[in-house]
Amino acid sequence: MTSAKTPKLAAYELLQFAALAVPPLALAERFARLLSDVRGRDDTAYWLAVASSVAYVTSCALLVWVPLKRRPTMLAYLLLCTLPSFAIIIASSQVQVNAGVRLDHFAELPASLVILGLICVDLVERLRPCRLLGQDLGFELPGPVLTNLEAVSSISNTVHPNESRNGVPPDRRSAPPNNPDTPGRRTEPPAGRSAPITSRTPGPAYLHSSSRAFSGRLSFLGRSDARSELFVDCFLFWLDTVELVRVAGEPAVFYSAWVYPVLILAFLSSLRAVLAPHGPFSSTAGVALQDFPFLVTRVSLLAVFGPVTPVLFPLKNALVSLTFFYFTYMTRMKIFKRHSMF
Repeated sequence: MTSAKTPKLAAYELLQFAALAVPPLALAERFARLLSDVRGRDDTAYWLAVASSVAYVTSCALLVWVPLKRRPTMLAYLLLCTLPSFAIIIASSQVQVNAGVRLDHFAELPASLVILGLICVDLVERLRPCRLLGQDLGFELPGPVLTNLEAVSSISNTVHPNESRNGVPPDRRSAPPNNPDTPGRRTEPPAGRSAPITSRTPGPAYLHSSSRAFSGRLSFLGRSDARSELFVDCFLFWLDTVELVRVAGEPAVFYSAWVYPVLILAFLSSLRAVLAPHGPFSSTAGVALQDFPFLVTRVSLLAVFGPVTPVLFPLKNALVSLTFFYFTYMTRMKIFKRHSMF
C-alpha cells in the first residue's frame, strides 16, 4: 500500500518545479516578442531567445534541481529562477532604452508571476512538516516518543525521621534551605530511583496551533488552525517585496537607471526566505535586507519621481527599523534601565 506521504511529496515537487520553470519561460517569451518588435519583426531573434530560455530551464532542472535532493530549496530557487527573471526584466528595459522605443514596460507580469512562484515555493517549504489531512498536530513526529511515567514520591515521604514537623531540624536552622530552584545548587535523586525525564520535541514556532477552546453556541467561530494561518503569514512576508517589484514596473522607473537598484534590492530582500521563519536571525535579516534599504530607496523614489509608491510602505519601513534598533540596542543602555522613566 502506498504511503500517504508519497502523493504529498509528489505534489510538492511538481508545484516547486512548475514555480521554477514557468516564470523564466513566460518572461523569456515576452522578452523574445519585444526583441523581435524592436528589430522589425525578426523571427530569428524571437526563436533564438525562446530556445535559449528552454535550454536554460532544461539544463537547470536536469543538472541542478532534480539531482540535488538535499539542496537548500529556497536558495536554489532564488539563484535559478528569481535572479534570471529580474535579469530579463532589466535587459528588456535596456533594449528599449537603447533602441529609443517604448513598447512594453513589464508592469504586471513580474509582480504577479515571479513573486507568485516565490510564494509557492515558500509555502511548500513551510507546509512540509504539516499534515494535510486530519487535525493539526503542529508538526509530524518522525517516530515514537518515549516518556518516563515513573511515579514521583510525595513530599511527606521524603522527610527524614529525625527532622521536625516543619521540615528543618534544630541543628540546621541556621543553614540555608536546600531549595532546588536556588542557583548553583544541585539536587540528586534518591538512591535506587532514576531522575524524571522531561522530553520536548522542538518544532518551528510558526507551526504551533493558536486555536483555543470556546464553549457555547458560537464556539465554531473561535476555531483556528496553524495551517491556514501559515498561508496568511507567507503572503504578508512577501507583501513588501511585491510592492517594490511593482514600482519597478512603473514607466518612469522602468525606463530609467533606477530599475537596477530597485530590482537588486528586491532580490536581496528575498534572501530572507533562506532563513527559517521566526528564527533567531529573521529580525536582523529583515531590517538589514529589507526595511532599511527599502526605506532609503522609497524616499529617494518619492523625491525623484513623485508618488510612484504609497506613503504607507516607507512609513512601515521606518517604524520597523526604528523600533528594532530601539528595543534591541538602546533599551540596554543604562539610561533606559531606570525605573523612574516610562
